[in-house]
Amino acid sequence: MKYFKYWASRDYPLPVVVFIMLCAGGLFVFLIPWTLIVPLPRLDVRLGLPSFSFGTINIIIGCILIAIGLFFAWGSIGAQIFKARGTPVPLIPTHKLLASGVFRYCRNPMIFGTLCAYTGIAIFAGTISGIICILIFAALLIVYVKLVEERELEMRFGQEYLDYKARTPFIIPRIFNEKTKK
Repeated sequence: MKYFKYWASRDYPLPVVVFIMLCAGGLFVFLIPWTLIVPLPRLDVRLGLPSFSFGTINIIIGCILIAIGLFFAWGSIGAQIFKARGTPVPLIPTHKLLASGVFRYCRNPMIFGTLCAYTGIAIFAGTISGIICILIFAALLIVYVKLVEERELEMRFGQEYLDYKARTPFIIPRIFNEKTKK
């Protein structure tokens, strides 16, 4: 935890932030989707998994999930960079707690968005092994957030984070909460 505290106390120049985001983006924006589209459907065939392709239905459901996912993921990333002077990458954490924008719907909109988008891509590609990989990825993310990130946020933001945590869902957004009704 001392490293998180050290990283959070530093200000990073924009070129460093851009470089870190490009590296992370290469993994999350290109490599993982490519894996879901190219090798995993081939793995389904090699493993003899049943067809998960229903034509237009896959395209429609996939595109809807991708759109929802991009809204939450990109909204989260933009807020972290431009409103909170940080990034989603733990090496350059935010300098303030975000509770507005997509963060008012759930505490982890980037995870929700990423998982929606990846699930949409897997459905679009019709890959059962892709869905299984996403479930494993989701489980690992949840364990990391619960064991590391939530403790780190509580350490950095104290009662402000605890209050936010008490009123805001973990990953599944609550679209109609007290703030959005007003």
